Parts: sequence; C-alpha cells; structure tokens
Amino acid sequence: MNLIKLNTQFFLVKFPIIFPVLYGFFLYQFPSFETALITLTILLLAETHFGATWPFFLNKVNYFYIKENKIGLIVIPLIIIFSSIIGFFLINKLFLLIFFAANIFHVTRQSFGVCKLYSKKKTENDFQEIFIYIVNFILFLIGFFRFYFPVINETNILYINLILILFFIFLFFFYLFKFKFSENFLIFITGCLIFSPICFVNNPVHAIIMGVTMHYTQYLYLTYNVCELRKKISNERNNSILLKKISNYLIVVVFYAIFMTIFSAFSKFEQSNIKNLILIPILGQMLHFYLDSQLWKFSVKYNRDNTLFHISKFIK
Repeated sequence: MNLIKLNTQFFLVKFPIIFPVLYGFFLYQFPSFETALITLTILLLAETHFGATWPFFLNKVNYFYIKENKIGLIVIPLIIIFSSIIGFFLINKLFLLIFFAANIFHVTRQSFGVCKLYSKKKTENDFQEIFIYIVNFILFLIGFFRFYFPVINETNILYINLILILFFIFLFFFYLFKFKFSENFLIFITGCLIFSPICFVNNPVHAIIMGVTMHYTQYLYLTYNVCELRKKISNERNNSILLKKISNYLIVVVFYAIFMTIFSAFSKFEQSNIKNLILIPILGQMLHFYLDSQLWKFSVKYNRDNTLFHISKFIK
C-alpha cells in the first residue's frame, strides 16, 4: 500500500473531494443562500478557472507557436465565437445541449489526463480511461433525461441511483482488487464522481458546479504552477526584478472572474434582453473547451516541451 502524501497537491489535484462536500453542506444546510453559493463558487473557482486559460495561452513563450498555427489557434476560435452567437439566438436549446456535452467531454478529458500524470502503468491507465469515459457518458445521459428531455421522474431517479451506487461499489472494489490501493485510486474516484451530483440535485446549475469544483482546483493548480515556472525562466533570462514581483496570471484571472461573474448574474433578469449577456461568459467557456484541447495535447512535441516539461517538475 502506497503512503498518501497529505499536501496541497493532494487536496487540490489528486483528491479535492472537500470542495463538493462543502458545496453540498452549504446548499442543503442553508438553502436560502443558494444564489449566493452559486455566485461565490462561480467567482472564486469557476470563472477563475476559465480565466486561467488566457495567461496560460497568451504567454510569450507561445507567440511563435500561435503564429505558426493561425488556423487552429486563431481562425477556429473565431469560428467558434460566431457559430456560438448564432446558435445561442437561433437554436438556443440545441446550443445549450451542445454546450453541456462539450463541458462533460472537456472535464472527462482532464480527469483522465490527471490520472495519466500520476499513474505510469499502461494497464492501469487503460482501465482508468475506459471507465471514466463510461461513467461520465452514463451521467451525461442521466442529465439529458432529467433536465433537457425530462423523462426521468423522482421515482425513476431513486432506482437509477440505487443501480449506480451498486455499480460504483463494484467498480471501485474491482479497481482495488486489480491495482491495489494508492493515490491513483483516489484520483480515479475523483474522475468518476465529478458529475455525480447530476443524480440528486434538482437544479441543473448544481449538477454542473458542485462536483466540477474538483476540476476547477485541478486546473488552477496546474496552470498556475506552469505559468510560474515559465515566468521564472523568463526572469532569469531577462534578469528583471520588476517582472519577478508581478504575477500576470493572478491579475488576469481575478479581473476575468469578476467581469464574467457580473455578466453571469444578468441571466436572472428573465423579463429583459439584458439576460442575454450570459452569452459573454458562455463564449469564454466555449473557447476554453477548445483551446485546452489544443494546449494540453501532449502528442504534440511543442506542448510536451513547454507544458509537460514544467509539470514534471512539480508533480509528485
């Protein structure tokens, strides 16, 4: 049995279960503060995580790479923006379903990616990948039939939850039997449970936010450390004292989160066109889904040299 290292990396990346637990505690103990809980979570974790894409992407070490890949990193993001605007206004329900599916796929990819950072056995990696995808696809279907095409009622969801609990018990015990207990097991649990609130919350917003708080902390931890290591190398080259004192990462993330949270809040104005300003943070999220699929693709040598290289220095 491997020892568990209880450090910042464990609680933010490997097994950040404390965040959905705290979210659930405040949601059910203080239901009158539901809106405040959603807003605070969006501000502190959700939009900061989306904002972290930009200092990670628009880093000067990437400028040449962006210039050499204009189609993938400039043209396609512009197409995503325009098609999302059209979809939001003309086929809103279908667009939101696509947005939901993209969200789940994106989170699932990261969940497996985090597994690969720590697990070095191919058989274990293959097992993690197969079942994280299976579990999240099942949860996507449950979410679809509960909130988008509501055929699952309160009675049905009880039976579905019972079956799902038995499935999880069998899956986790089988994992332990096959690979033994380690931190990799806890990382696998995180990837499997990240969308599980879909099965018991009544508001679809909580289905997206509660468990995905674990995804947010993973992403913030990884991008922050990569950006800091990139900056350290840049500072050593430039020998600049001023640059060492300024964290562009934190500045961008904080201001992005504040502005996007404000735009998200306008969705409450149901009787006014001002509610459509929710499209602005949605566009940021759609770009996040796409850009991350390009920036974290470690089959590309450039990403291995400029991202994975740094990650290997602090992943333990």
